[in-house]
Amino acid sequence: MSKNQQLQQRKDAVFARGMGNMAAVYVDHAKNNEIWDVDGKRFIDFAAGIAVVNTGHSHPRIVAAVNEQLQRFSHTCAMVTPYESAVELAERLVKLAPGNSPKKAIFVTTGAEAVENAVKIARAHTKRSGVIAFNGGFHGRTNLAMGLTGKVAPYKAGFGPFPGEIYHLPYPNAYHGVTEEQSLKALDELFHCDIEPGRVAALIIEPVQGEGGFYPAPPSFLQKLRAICDQHGIVLVCDEIQTGFARTGKLFATEYAGIEPDLMTMAKGIAGGFPLSAVVGKADIMDAANPGGLGGTYAAFPLACAAGLEVLNIIEEEQLCDKALALGELMNKRLHALQAKYPHHIGQVRNLGAMVAMELVHNGDVDQPNPELTRAVVAKGIEKGVILLSCGVRGNVIRFLPALTSPLEVVSEGLDLLEQVLTELI
Repeated sequence: MSKNQQLQQRKDAVFARGMGNMAAVYVDHAKNNEIWDVDGKRFIDFAAGIAVVNTGHSHPRIVAAVNEQLQRFSHTCAMVTPYESAVELAERLVKLAPGNSPKKAIFVTTGAEAVENAVKIARAHTKRSGVIAFNGGFHGRTNLAMGLTGKVAPYKAGFGPFPGEIYHLPYPNAYHGVTEEQSLKALDELFHCDIEPGRVAALIIEPVQGEGGFYPAPPSFLQKLRAICDQHGIVLVCDEIQTGFARTGKLFATEYAGIEPDLMTMAKGIAGGFPLSAVVGKADIMDAANPGGLGGTYAAFPLACAAGLEVLNIIEEEQLCDKALALGELMNKRLHALQAKYPHHIGQVRNLGAMVAMELVHNGDVDQPNPELTRAVVAKGIEKGVILLSCGVRGNVIRFLPALTSPLEVVSEGLDLLEQVLTELI
Protein backbone atom coordinates (compact mmCIF):
# COMPACT_ATOMS: atom_id res chain seq x y z
CA MET A 1 0.00 0.00 0.00
CA SER A 2 1.36 3.43 -0.95
CA LYS A 3 1.94 6.19 1.59
CA ASN A 4 -0.89 8.14 -0.03
CA GLN A 5 -3.29 5.24 0.51
CA GLN A 6 -2.15 4.78 4.09
CA LEU A 7 -2.69 8.44 4.86
CA GLN A 8 -6.10 8.39 3.19
CA GLN A 9 -7.15 5.49 5.42
CA ARG A 10 -5.93 7.36 8.49
CA LYS A 11 -7.75 10.52 7.40
CA ASP A 12 -11.00 8.68 6.71
CA ALA A 13 -10.87 7.26 10.24
CA VAL A 14 -10.64 10.64 11.97
CA PHE A 15 -11.96 13.37 9.63
CA ALA A 16 -15.68 13.93 9.27
CA ARG A 17 -16.67 12.86 5.76
CA GLY A 18 -18.05 16.34 5.03
CA MET A 19 -14.46 17.55 4.83
CA GLY A 20 -13.48 15.43 1.88
CA ASN A 21 -10.49 15.70 -0.43
CA MET A 22 -10.52 15.66 -4.20
CA ALA A 23 -7.66 13.20 -4.55
CA ALA A 24 -5.52 10.97 -2.34
CA VAL A 25 -2.44 13.06 -3.07
CA TYR A 26 -0.66 13.92 0.17
CA VAL A 27 1.88 16.67 -0.34
CA ASP A 28 5.47 16.28 0.76
CA HIS A 29 6.84 19.50 -0.70
CA ALA A 30 6.01 22.06 -3.38
CA LYS A 31 7.83 24.74 -5.34
CA ASN A 32 6.28 27.40 -7.55
CA ASN A 33 3.72 25.48 -9.66
CA GLU A 34 4.92 21.94 -8.95
CA ILE A 35 3.99 19.55 -6.13
CA TRP A 36 5.63 16.30 -5.02
CA ASP A 37 3.59 13.83 -3.00
CA VAL A 38 4.69 11.50 -0.21
CA ASP A 39 5.26 8.74 -2.76
CA GLY A 40 7.66 10.94 -4.73
CA LYS A 41 5.35 11.65 -7.69
CA ARG A 42 5.53 15.10 -9.33
CA PHE A 43 2.40 17.05 -10.25
CA ILE A 44 1.93 20.21 -12.28
CA ASP A 45 -0.42 22.33 -10.21
CA PHE A 46 -3.27 24.11 -12.01
CA ALA A 47 -5.10 24.75 -8.73
CA ALA A 48 -2.71 26.95 -6.71
CA GLY A 49 -4.55 26.06 -3.52
CA ILE A 50 -7.75 27.37 -5.18
CA ALA A 51 -6.22 30.68 -6.32
CA VAL A 52 -4.35 31.18 -3.04
CA VAL A 53 -0.68 30.87 -3.98
CA ASN A 54 -0.76 33.28 -6.92
CA THR A 55 2.91 33.90 -6.10
CA GLY A 56 3.67 30.16 -6.29
CA HIS A 57 4.36 27.60 -3.62
CA SER A 58 7.04 28.60 -1.12
CA HIS A 59 8.18 31.75 -2.86
CA PRO A 60 11.59 32.36 -1.25
CA ARG A 61 10.82 36.01 -0.50
CA ILE A 62 7.63 35.07 1.35
CA VAL A 63 9.41 32.29 3.23
CA ALA A 64 12.08 34.78 4.33
CA ALA A 65 9.55 37.43 5.39
CA VAL A 66 7.51 34.96 7.45
CA ASN A 67 10.61 33.46 9.06
CA GLU A 68 11.80 36.92 10.06
CA GLN A 69 8.41 37.73 11.61
CA LEU A 70 8.29 34.37 13.41
CA GLN A 71 11.60 35.12 15.11
CA ARG A 72 10.02 38.23 16.67
CA PHE A 73 6.51 37.01 17.58
CA SER A 74 3.71 34.89 16.15
CA HIS A 75 0.59 36.31 17.83
CA THR A 76 -0.45 39.05 20.22
CA CYS A 77 -4.00 39.75 18.91
CA ALA A 78 -4.19 42.91 16.84
CA MET A 79 -7.17 44.12 18.88
CA VAL A 80 -5.13 43.99 22.09
CA THR A 81 -1.58 44.99 21.19
CA PRO A 82 -1.26 45.66 17.44
CA TYR A 83 1.85 45.87 15.27
CA GLU A 84 3.26 47.87 12.37
CA SER A 85 2.95 45.20 9.66
CA ALA A 86 -0.85 45.21 9.94
CA VAL A 87 -0.95 49.00 9.71
CA GLU A 88 1.38 49.04 6.72
CA LEU A 89 -0.59 46.36 4.88
CA ALA A 90 -3.82 48.30 5.43
CA GLU A 91 -2.13 51.50 4.22
CA ARG A 92 -1.09 49.80 1.01
CA LEU A 93 -4.41 48.09 0.34
CA VAL A 94 -6.50 51.23 0.76
CA LYS A 95 -4.25 52.96 -1.80
CA LEU A 96 -4.44 50.05 -4.25
CA ALA A 97 -8.22 49.53 -4.08
CA PRO A 98 -10.08 51.02 -7.07
CA GLY A 99 -11.46 54.54 -6.85
CA ASN A 100 -10.48 57.86 -5.34
CA SER A 101 -12.63 57.87 -2.19
CA PRO A 102 -10.83 57.80 1.17
CA LYS A 103 -10.80 54.19 2.32
CA LYS A 104 -10.27 52.07 5.40
CA ALA A 105 -9.72 48.36 5.98
CA ILE A 106 -10.25 45.57 8.45
CA PHE A 107 -8.51 42.21 8.56
CA VAL A 108 -10.06 38.87 9.48
CA THR A 109 -9.03 35.30 8.72
CA THR A 110 -11.14 33.68 5.97
CA GLY A 111 -13.08 34.70 2.90
CA ALA A 112 -16.38 33.81 4.53
CA GLU A 113 -15.49 36.03 7.49
CA ALA A 114 -14.75 38.89 5.12
CA VAL A 115 -18.14 38.45 3.45
CA GLU A 116 -20.01 38.30 6.76
CA ASN A 117 -18.24 41.42 8.01
CA ALA A 118 -18.99 43.27 4.77
CA VAL A 119 -22.69 42.56 5.30
CA LYS A 120 -22.43 43.67 8.94
CA ILE A 121 -20.75 46.92 7.89
CA ALA A 122 -23.36 47.56 5.18
CA ARG A 123 -26.21 46.97 7.61
CA ALA A 124 -24.63 49.23 10.23
CA HIS A 125 -24.14 51.98 7.65
CA THR A 126 -27.57 51.82 6.01
CA LYS A 127 -29.66 50.72 9.00
CA ARG A 128 -31.28 48.29 6.56
CA SER A 129 -31.42 44.50 6.51
CA GLY A 130 -31.91 43.10 2.98
CA VAL A 131 -29.05 41.65 0.93
CA ILE A 132 -29.09 40.79 -2.77
CA ALA A 133 -26.78 38.16 -4.27
CA PHE A 134 -26.67 36.18 -7.52
CA ASN A 135 -27.47 32.70 -8.73
CA GLY A 136 -24.24 30.74 -9.08
CA GLY A 137 -22.34 32.97 -6.69
CA PHE A 138 -20.13 31.55 -3.96
CA HIS A 139 -19.40 33.50 -0.79
CA GLY A 140 -18.40 30.91 1.81
CA ARG A 141 -19.52 28.08 4.05
CA THR A 142 -20.67 29.89 7.20
CA ASN A 143 -24.41 30.27 7.65
CA LEU A 144 -24.87 33.78 6.30
CA ALA A 145 -22.32 33.18 3.54
CA MET A 146 -24.13 29.96 2.55
CA GLY A 147 -27.36 31.91 2.40
CA LEU A 148 -25.73 34.33 -0.02
CA THR A 149 -24.21 31.50 -2.08
CA GLY A 150 -26.27 30.61 -5.13
CA LYS A 151 -25.14 27.00 -5.55
CA VAL A 152 -26.83 24.19 -3.62
CA ALA A 153 -24.57 21.15 -4.01
CA PRO A 154 -22.41 20.61 -2.09
CA TYR A 155 -22.45 23.84 -0.13
CA LYS A 156 -26.05 24.32 1.03
CA ALA A 157 -27.62 20.86 0.89
CA GLY A 158 -28.86 19.78 4.30
CA PHE A 159 -27.68 22.87 6.17
CA GLY A 160 -30.76 25.13 6.24
CA PRO A 161 -32.52 27.18 7.32
CA PHE A 162 -30.52 30.19 6.22
CA PRO A 163 -30.89 33.80 7.35
CA GLY A 164 -33.85 35.75 6.05
CA GLU A 165 -33.93 38.82 3.81
CA ILE A 166 -31.50 37.34 1.28
CA TYR A 167 -32.55 37.52 -2.38
CA HIS A 168 -30.98 36.08 -5.52
CA LEU A 169 -30.90 37.36 -9.09
CA PRO A 170 -29.87 35.67 -12.35
CA TYR A 171 -26.23 36.40 -13.15
CA PRO A 172 -25.71 37.64 -16.73
CA ASN A 173 -24.26 34.78 -18.74
CA ALA A 174 -24.32 35.05 -22.51
CA TYR A 175 -23.29 31.42 -23.06
CA HIS A 176 -26.30 30.25 -21.08
CA GLY A 177 -28.64 32.80 -22.63
CA VAL A 178 -28.98 35.16 -19.67
CA THR A 179 -28.65 38.77 -20.81
CA GLU A 180 -27.81 41.87 -18.81
CA GLU A 181 -31.30 43.12 -19.54
CA GLN A 182 -32.87 39.99 -18.04
CA SER A 183 -30.80 40.34 -14.88
CA LEU A 184 -31.68 44.01 -14.53
CA LYS A 185 -35.37 43.26 -15.18
CA ALA A 186 -35.25 40.63 -12.42
CA LEU A 187 -33.78 43.25 -10.07
CA ASP A 188 -36.57 45.66 -10.96
CA GLU A 189 -39.16 42.94 -10.33
CA LEU A 190 -37.51 42.14 -7.01
CA PHE A 191 -37.91 45.77 -5.97
CA HIS A 192 -41.59 45.66 -6.89
CA CYS A 193 -42.50 42.19 -5.64
CA ASP A 194 -40.26 41.19 -2.71
CA ILE A 195 -38.35 44.05 -1.09
CA GLU A 196 -38.35 47.78 -1.67
CA PRO A 197 -34.95 49.37 -2.39
CA GLY A 198 -35.14 51.33 0.85
CA ARG A 199 -34.79 48.10 2.84
CA VAL A 200 -31.78 46.75 0.90
CA ALA A 201 -28.48 47.17 2.72
CA ALA A 202 -26.14 45.59 0.19
CA LEU A 203 -25.80 43.96 -3.20
CA ILE A 204 -22.87 41.53 -3.45
CA ILE A 205 -21.39 40.27 -6.70
CA GLU A 206 -18.30 38.45 -7.92
CA PRO A 207 -16.85 40.25 -10.97
CA VAL A 208 -16.01 36.75 -12.21
CA GLN A 209 -17.99 33.93 -10.64
CA GLY A 210 -15.66 31.38 -9.05
CA GLU A 211 -17.40 28.19 -7.94
CA GLY A 212 -20.27 29.13 -10.24
CA GLY A 213 -18.20 28.45 -13.36
CA PHE A 214 -15.73 31.28 -14.10
CA TYR A 215 -18.27 33.49 -15.85
CA PRO A 216 -17.17 37.15 -16.04
CA ALA A 217 -19.74 39.87 -15.46
CA PRO A 218 -19.86 42.28 -18.39
CA PRO A 219 -18.27 45.62 -17.44
CA SER A 220 -21.42 47.42 -18.56
CA PHE A 221 -23.47 45.34 -16.13
CA LEU A 222 -21.25 46.27 -13.19
CA GLN A 223 -21.49 49.91 -14.26
CA LYS A 224 -25.29 49.71 -14.28
CA LEU A 225 -25.34 48.06 -10.85
CA ARG A 226 -23.13 50.87 -9.59
CA ALA A 227 -25.66 53.43 -10.85
CA ILE A 228 -28.63 51.55 -9.35
CA CYS A 229 -26.92 51.22 -5.97
CA ASP A 230 -26.09 54.93 -6.03
CA GLN A 231 -29.70 55.75 -6.86
CA HIS A 232 -31.08 53.78 -3.91
CA GLY A 233 -28.33 54.15 -1.32
CA ILE A 234 -27.43 50.44 -1.51
CA VAL A 235 -23.90 49.37 -0.61
CA LEU A 236 -22.24 47.68 -3.60
CA VAL A 237 -19.94 44.87 -2.42
CA CYS A 238 -17.53 43.35 -4.93
CA ASP A 239 -16.35 39.92 -3.80
CA GLU A 240 -12.76 39.75 -5.07
CA ILE A 241 -11.81 36.73 -2.97
CA GLN A 242 -10.97 34.51 -5.94
CA THR A 243 -10.36 37.21 -8.55
CA GLY A 244 -8.01 39.44 -6.59
CA PHE A 245 -4.27 39.98 -6.42
CA ALA A 246 -3.37 39.95 -10.12
CA ARG A 247 -5.26 36.75 -11.00
CA THR A 248 -7.22 38.33 -13.87
CA GLY A 249 -4.44 40.54 -15.24
CA LYS A 250 -5.32 43.49 -13.03
CA LEU A 251 -4.82 43.69 -9.30
CA PHE A 252 -8.61 43.47 -8.93
CA ALA A 253 -11.07 42.32 -11.59
CA THR A 254 -13.42 45.21 -10.79
CA GLU A 255 -10.90 47.50 -12.48
CA TYR A 256 -12.02 46.20 -15.87
CA ALA A 257 -15.39 47.88 -15.31
CA GLY A 258 -13.87 51.15 -14.15
CA ILE A 259 -16.14 51.34 -11.11
CA GLU A 260 -15.46 51.98 -7.44
CA PRO A 261 -17.14 49.47 -5.13
CA ASP A 262 -18.35 50.67 -1.75
CA LEU A 263 -16.79 47.60 -0.14
CA MET A 264 -14.48 44.88 -1.41
CA THR A 265 -13.85 41.48 0.13
CA MET A 266 -10.35 40.05 -0.29
CA ALA A 267 -8.73 36.76 0.70
CA LYS A 268 -7.08 33.78 -1.08
CA GLY A 269 -4.18 35.40 -3.00
CA ILE A 270 -3.71 38.12 -0.38
CA ALA A 271 -0.96 36.41 1.67
CA GLY A 272 0.70 33.67 -0.35
CA GLY A 273 -0.91 30.79 1.54
CA PHE A 274 -1.20 32.25 5.05
CA PRO A 275 -4.67 32.75 6.57
CA LEU A 276 -5.76 36.34 6.03
CA SER A 277 -8.72 38.18 4.57
CA ALA A 278 -9.83 41.78 4.42
CA VAL A 279 -12.69 44.14 3.83
CA VAL A 280 -11.60 47.38 2.20
CA GLY A 281 -14.03 50.16 1.46
CA LYS A 282 -15.10 53.76 1.62
CA ALA A 283 -14.07 55.22 4.96
CA ASP A 284 -17.47 56.60 5.95
CA ILE A 285 -19.09 53.19 5.36
CA MET A 286 -16.30 51.22 7.03
CA ASP A 287 -16.56 53.40 10.14
CA ALA A 288 -20.25 52.63 10.64
CA ALA A 289 -19.62 49.69 12.98
CA ASN A 290 -18.95 50.45 16.64
CA PRO A 291 -15.55 49.69 18.23
CA GLY A 292 -15.39 45.98 19.07
CA GLY A 293 -18.05 45.09 16.52
CA LEU A 294 -15.50 43.85 13.97
CA GLY A 295 -12.47 41.61 14.29
CA GLY A 296 -11.49 38.16 15.49
CA THR A 297 -8.89 36.39 17.59
CA TYR A 298 -6.59 35.73 14.64
CA ALA A 299 -7.54 38.84 12.65
CA ALA A 300 -4.43 40.41 11.06
CA PHE A 301 -2.35 37.33 11.95
CA PRO A 302 1.24 38.66 12.09
CA LEU A 303 2.79 35.97 9.90
CA ALA A 304 0.09 36.55 7.28
CA CYS A 305 0.58 40.32 7.35
CA ALA A 306 4.30 39.85 6.75
CA ALA A 307 3.49 37.53 3.87
CA GLY A 308 0.87 39.93 2.50
CA LEU A 309 3.32 42.79 2.33
CA GLU A 310 5.77 40.62 0.42
CA VAL A 311 3.00 39.42 -1.93
CA LEU A 312 2.33 43.02 -2.95
CA ASN A 313 6.06 43.58 -3.54
CA ILE A 314 6.27 40.44 -5.68
CA ILE A 315 3.19 41.35 -7.73
CA GLU A 316 4.71 44.72 -8.54
CA GLU A 317 8.37 43.79 -8.98
CA GLU A 318 7.78 40.52 -10.86
CA GLN A 319 4.99 42.11 -12.94
CA LEU A 320 2.46 39.40 -12.14
CA CYS A 321 -0.44 41.22 -13.80
CA ASP A 322 1.42 41.03 -17.11
CA LYS A 323 2.35 37.41 -16.42
CA ALA A 324 -1.31 36.58 -15.74
CA LEU A 325 -2.21 37.96 -19.16
CA ALA A 326 0.55 35.93 -20.83
CA LEU A 327 -0.56 32.76 -19.06
CA GLY A 328 -4.16 33.41 -20.05
CA GLU A 329 -3.18 33.93 -23.68
CA LEU A 330 -1.21 30.69 -23.78
CA MET A 331 -3.92 28.63 -22.11
CA ASN A 332 -6.70 30.20 -24.15
CA LYS A 333 -4.90 29.35 -27.39
CA ARG A 334 -4.18 25.77 -26.39
CA LEU A 335 -7.67 25.11 -25.05
CA HIS A 336 -9.34 26.56 -28.13
CA ALA A 337 -7.26 24.16 -30.21
CA LEU A 338 -8.61 21.33 -28.07
CA GLN A 339 -12.14 22.68 -28.52
CA ALA A 340 -11.66 22.59 -32.30
CA LYS A 341 -10.53 18.96 -31.95
CA TYR A 342 -13.42 17.97 -29.63
CA PRO A 343 -16.29 20.36 -30.52
CA HIS A 344 -18.97 17.97 -29.30
CA HIS A 345 -17.43 17.79 -25.83
CA ILE A 346 -15.91 21.23 -25.16
CA GLY A 347 -18.73 23.72 -25.30
CA GLN A 348 -16.85 26.88 -24.42
CA VAL A 349 -13.40 28.11 -23.41
CA ARG A 350 -13.24 31.42 -21.54
CA ASN A 351 -10.78 33.40 -19.50
CA LEU A 352 -10.03 36.68 -17.86
CA GLY A 353 -6.27 36.74 -17.44
CA ALA A 354 -5.12 33.55 -15.72
CA MET A 355 -8.63 32.65 -14.55
CA VAL A 356 -9.40 30.11 -17.27
CA ALA A 357 -12.28 27.68 -17.80
CA MET A 358 -13.34 24.89 -20.15
CA GLU A 359 -17.02 23.90 -20.09
CA LEU A 360 -17.81 20.28 -20.99
CA VAL A 361 -21.09 19.31 -22.63
CA HIS A 362 -22.79 16.57 -24.63
CA ASN A 363 -23.17 17.03 -28.38
CA GLY A 364 -21.87 20.60 -28.29
CA ASP A 365 -25.11 21.64 -26.56
CA VAL A 366 -24.91 24.20 -23.76
CA ASP A 367 -28.10 22.72 -22.29
CA GLN A 368 -26.57 19.25 -21.97
CA PRO A 369 -23.87 19.58 -19.31
CA ASN A 370 -21.40 16.70 -18.94
CA PRO A 371 -20.40 16.41 -15.27
CA GLU A 372 -19.42 12.76 -15.77
CA LEU A 373 -16.68 13.66 -18.25
CA THR A 374 -15.62 16.54 -16.00
CA ARG A 375 -15.12 14.19 -13.05
CA ALA A 376 -13.26 11.72 -15.27
CA VAL A 377 -10.92 14.44 -16.58
CA VAL A 378 -10.04 15.55 -13.05
CA ALA A 379 -9.41 11.96 -11.92
CA LYS A 380 -7.40 11.02 -15.02
CA GLY A 381 -5.42 14.23 -14.65
CA ILE A 382 -4.24 13.08 -11.23
CA GLU A 383 -3.09 9.81 -12.78
CA LYS A 384 -1.15 11.72 -15.43
CA GLY A 385 0.37 14.18 -12.98
CA VAL A 386 -1.66 17.36 -13.42
CA ILE A 387 -3.91 18.83 -10.72
CA LEU A 388 -7.19 20.21 -12.08
CA LEU A 389 -10.28 21.56 -10.37
CA SER A 390 -13.91 21.42 -11.40
CA CYS A 391 -16.61 23.99 -10.73
CA GLY A 392 -19.94 25.17 -12.10
CA VAL A 393 -23.49 24.95 -10.81
CA ARG A 394 -23.89 21.78 -12.90
CA GLY A 395 -20.42 20.46 -12.12
CA ASN A 396 -19.29 20.52 -15.75
CA VAL A 397 -16.52 23.14 -15.82
CA ILE A 398 -12.77 22.53 -15.57
CA ARG A 399 -11.06 25.58 -14.08
CA PHE A 400 -7.42 26.46 -14.40
CA LEU A 401 -5.67 28.57 -11.75
CA PRO A 402 -1.92 28.29 -12.30
CA ALA A 403 0.44 30.24 -10.07
CA LEU A 404 1.15 33.55 -11.79
CA THR A 405 4.86 32.81 -11.40
CA SER A 406 4.52 29.60 -13.44
CA PRO A 407 7.11 29.10 -16.20
CA LEU A 408 5.30 28.96 -19.53
CA GLU A 409 7.09 25.74 -20.47
CA VAL A 410 5.75 23.98 -17.36
CA VAL A 411 2.23 25.23 -18.10
CA SER A 412 2.61 23.91 -21.64
CA GLU A 413 3.69 20.57 -20.22
CA GLY A 414 0.57 20.48 -18.06
CA LEU A 415 -1.60 21.24 -21.08
CA ASP A 416 0.11 18.41 -22.96
CA LEU A 417 -0.95 16.10 -20.13
CA LEU A 418 -4.50 17.45 -20.34
CA GLU A 419 -4.54 16.69 -24.07
CA GLN A 420 -3.44 13.12 -23.29
CA VAL A 421 -6.28 12.87 -20.77
CA LEU A 422 -8.88 13.99 -23.29
CA THR A 423 -7.48 11.69 -25.98
CA GLU A 424 -7.85 8.70 -23.66
CA LEU A 425 -11.32 9.61 -22.42
CA ILE A 426 -13.07 10.81 -25.57
